[in-house]
Amino acid sequence: MKIIDKINEKLAKGERFFSYEFFPPRTEEGVENLLERLDRMAAYGPTFCDITWGAGGTTSDVTLDIATKMQNSVCVETMMHLTCTNMPVEQLESALKEVRKAGIQNILALRGDPPKGQDHFETVEGGFSCALDLVRYIRKEHGDFFGIGVAGYPEAHPDSIVDDPEQMKVNYWDNIAYLKKKIEAGADFVVTQLFYEVERYIQFVKDCRSVGITAPILPGIMPIMAYGGFKRMTGFCKTAVPKFVSDRMEEIKEDEEAVKAFGIQLGTDMCKQLLDAGAPGVHMYTLNLERSAMAILEGVGLIDPANVPRPLPWRHIPSSGQRAEERVRPIFWSNRPKSYVTRTAKWQEFPNGRWGNSRSPAYATLSEHPFMRRHTSNDKRRERARAAWGAALPSLEAVTDVFVRYCQGDAKVLPWAEMEDLHPETGPIKEGLVALNQAGYLTINSQPRVNGAPSNDATFGWGRKGGYVYQKAYVEFFCSPDKLESLLQRLSGAEGITYLAVNAAGELRTNMAKGTVNAVTWGVFPGSEVEQPTVVDPVSFEVWKDEAFGLWLSEWGALYEEASPSRQLLQTIHDTWWLVSVVDNDYVTGDLFKALGV
Repeated sequence: MKIIDKINEKLAKGERFFSYEFFPPRTEEGVENLLERLDRMAAYGPTFCDITWGAGGTTSDVTLDIATKMQNSVCVETMMHLTCTNMPVEQLESALKEVRKAGIQNILALRGDPPKGQDHFETVEGGFSCALDLVRYIRKEHGDFFGIGVAGYPEAHPDSIVDDPEQMKVNYWDNIAYLKKKIEAGADFVVTQLFYEVERYIQFVKDCRSVGITAPILPGIMPIMAYGGFKRMTGFCKTAVPKFVSDRMEEIKEDEEAVKAFGIQLGTDMCKQLLDAGAPGVHMYTLNLERSAMAILEGVGLIDPANVPRPLPWRHIPSSGQRAEERVRPIFWSNRPKSYVTRTAKWQEFPNGRWGNSRSPAYATLSEHPFMRRHTSNDKRRERARAAWGAALPSLEAVTDVFVRYCQGDAKVLPWAEMEDLHPETGPIKEGLVALNQAGYLTINSQPRVNGAPSNDATFGWGRKGGYVYQKAYVEFFCSPDKLESLLQRLSGAEGITYLAVNAAGELRTNMAKGTVNAVTWGVFPGSEVEQPTVVDPVSFEVWKDEAFGLWLSEWGALYEEASPSRQLLQTIHDTWWLVSVVDNDYVTGDLFKALGV
């Protein structure tokens, strides 16, 4: 979806909004850490996020990769910066084709900074000299497909800032005239350069309106997080700094925490003034950090950490492509949504019927996606995983203990979960999960039964206001062959219980009728059909089992030497145990844990 359409929806409703900017890290671990942080920050519902493009295209591949993951894995509307620096038309067009392929529909068109080591911008042969050229090109070659944002400068572009007051006036108004040309060429909205004087933004908007610029103008807010960074950035951008800010910064420059606290307070005060003055929202230059930006948004009242929105049991991808029609998923990947998105990225169509299933012959193979070794792919994660799962596994009891501690909140990571800790909704069944694991049924996915919780319920709610949410109790676990036999005998006499059980070799045992799909999470909302985000689908279960079993070795087993007793123990579990999925279809009075014998 175009960001301008989302902005206009907010404006029509009189709602204020916020957005984030990030830049591409230089290392693989930095990218992974950024995506984790972005995932947490995206839960608060930004209208969009953007990712910068390095001068001269120095980070172009990383930017494209992060933008694709932001859109399709983190599931937030994404805008990618695109600059003219060292970019001939062929490279620009290649980048635009790639983002279109990823379902990204928004570009921030910029001239760009000079490449490192150069003082002035120079047009590359076969390239563009300014953002206006880039806007015109995008509109000419791609029509109305892209939403286009452009930069605005409340104090004028740094290259135009001079000491002579009269010349400065001329340059300022020349900048506004140039901005109008960018809007007339097809740009949809404006994001401003950083500033620390609120009146500069207010006057800039008035001046833009006076010459006929009607596009939304979003104030760019860069929280002060460190003295050195503040001095470098304001110097580079020639940003005017109020005397009370510079004086205070000099007083506290040796105290890092005091600088951050001052930055948060200043940012909060600025955002309140901006919103009161009519700014449609605020765009946070996060510098890839979380604390300051989130504290400012909380201080302004744009987010509430005690009530993080939960749009769906899985995030709906804001894509302009086929995935935009996706309306249902198998529950098995609930704790590994990024893996699911990657494995289904090449699907030609996605389940979108009210009771449609999730079948497809085109799940990608495990080798085609990067999420099989998430916790052990670098030294830092390897240390965390070893701390959670043990430097050695002397017995099966040690393996069981990891699952028990995870359910109790003492172990923070598990191979079958991309996030840390259990979902908050598992609170009501925490004791049952602990007991189930202690009994040797090692759980990797679960949800409690819910009978008509309001859609705005802080724990179980999802979707728009005025609806009700329903869930069947569900649990998925690994167990040994002897425990499976005992369990199936017990479940055979349990009314309303359906199950699937499969081993690594692919032997399937189930009491579900062939071809059936069982809805396990759905919502009912005014004026619409039933929405059904998750199902138990036997076909998808048989695909999921390869990944689920594989994680015993590819992630957990990778911690230990190939011939070690720990590795051999995990290999035995992989080779002989069963993966079991159990649903209690009575979501009104059912007791799944009683049916399971715990």
